[in-house]
Amino acid sequence: MLQEESDLSLIIAQIVQKLKGSNLYAQLERQAWASLQRPEIKLESLKEDIKEFFKISGWEKKLQNAVYSELSVFPLPSHPAAPPEHLKEPLVYMRKAQGSWEKRILKSLNSMCTELSIPLARKRPVGEQKELLNKWNEMGTDEPDLSLFRPVYAPKDFLEVLINLRNPNYENGDSLSFRTHLGLIQVPLKVKDIPELKEFFVELGLTTGQLGIDDSTQVPPELFENEHVRIGQKVLAEQDSAAAQQYVRQGSPTALRAELWALILNISSQPEDILYYEQLKTNVIQHDLLVDSLIYKDVKLTASNDDYYFVFEDYLYQVLLCFSRDTSVLGHFAYSSASPPKSYIRGKLGLEEYAVFYPPNGVIPFHGFSMYVAPLCFLYHEPSKLYQIFREMYVRFFFRLHSISSHPSGIVSLCLLFETLLQTYLPQLFYHLREIGAQPLRISFKWMVRAFSGYLATDQLLLLWDRILGYNSLEILAVLAAAVFAFRAVNLMEVTSLAAAEAVLADLSTLKVMPLLQIFLFATVT
Repeated sequence: MLQEESDLSLIIAQIVQKLKGSNLYAQLERQAWASLQRPEIKLESLKEDIKEFFKISGWEKKLQNAVYSELSVFPLPSHPAAPPEHLKEPLVYMRKAQGSWEKRILKSLNSMCTELSIPLARKRPVGEQKELLNKWNEMGTDEPDLSLFRPVYAPKDFLEVLINLRNPNYENGDSLSFRTHLGLIQVPLKVKDIPELKEFFVELGLTTGQLGIDDSTQVPPELFENEHVRIGQKVLAEQDSAAAQQYVRQGSPTALRAELWALILNISSQPEDILYYEQLKTNVIQHDLLVDSLIYKDVKLTASNDDYYFVFEDYLYQVLLCFSRDTSVLGHFAYSSASPPKSYIRGKLGLEEYAVFYPPNGVIPFHGFSMYVAPLCFLYHEPSKLYQIFREMYVRFFFRLHSISSHPSGIVSLCLLFETLLQTYLPQLFYHLREIGAQPLRISFKWMVRAFSGYLATDQLLLLWDRILGYNSLEILAVLAAAVFAFRAVNLMEVTSLAAAEAVLADLSTLKVMPLLQIFLFATVT
């Protein structure tokens, strides 16, 4: 009991400290001072009167949303004596593996830098700055020669690292139940089984209305959709982040989705947010980074060739180039197993006072990175708002998909959950694919790393991301990946090679996400 109170006190103190540095704190302070002029504020009951003023004026709700937003990303309390790196990742072998992986990425980046004789960063000449500013809204028309650039890494390279991940404490141990796991991931992490998943995703049950199922043409819309829209409008009117998060577990109506996601992520486009975005834009205009070419290359290789997303090419450049300059993104490394790469001023290698983070946000883009932004372009058409939403989605969720950690929403746990579900509940299919050299994870890994972006039809992808936001978890990605295999099981049982299995699962664009998830979790598996 005392430990729980101590943990709670620590969390409160840290959230208060973080909010004190926010714009909201300054606004609350100004409002409190302004309220002193009001006749209903009495000196003898000053504290209660100001509280009541905040409640009536809506500022209390804004504070609640800010606290709720912090709690959504706040790491679980650890032992008071635990070193700071335990907040990042409690398992030493995971931290070492992540460190080794980061060294490989940096080696790849530096070798490209050397081969092409291109600096990591340079100031653009004035003429180049003006040219870039003039074509800011049509960067997609630019065709720089990117033939010599290559992605620093692709998902399949990352998968090989995860396959070789081992817990040294288990290497020479006795035969354990974990050894019966026949998948590619060989680390002992706790993942949910079907009963636990059913309990966690209870709102996806067969008796609960769902957008993505109950708004279909076979069901009269007044049975569910109209009522769901009405409740959604009420949630937006209340401006309550927690209520919005609960609401989207049943799916978000298309017309309300943009506002609901912004409310859950506690994003409101204030003038200072727009100004901050413009400052980032100015940084892009003034300085050219090597990672800019990696961003250009990635957009050209992925989104530009996608039937859904090619029209958003300009938005993707704007958002991702600004993202690479945003030092506020560095804050997420406090609870990420990853660490931002460092670069040193020429001739000062190893001297910390001459070290800078590179890129400024600490995130080196990989092949497919732009697909985290592309679906959001359907919802947000104002660049600064689109940017804020993507940044918040990244520091809450997407960073976990390309870093090595033991977190339940981390990619290692997702891979293990996917393989465990298949091996436990579809053993014949799992064994068959394993025997023909078509380990299921080799096919599904790219889906999960991209959060299915670029694989599902956009309307289905947004329904899936509704649930990621609603449950504040990425575990649904692994469940959906397993559900896809279950859905195509009959065809997969007939294949005799990895190429044939990949062909069966090559096109997911016709799949309906919610029926697949419901059937897999609640109808077929016991």
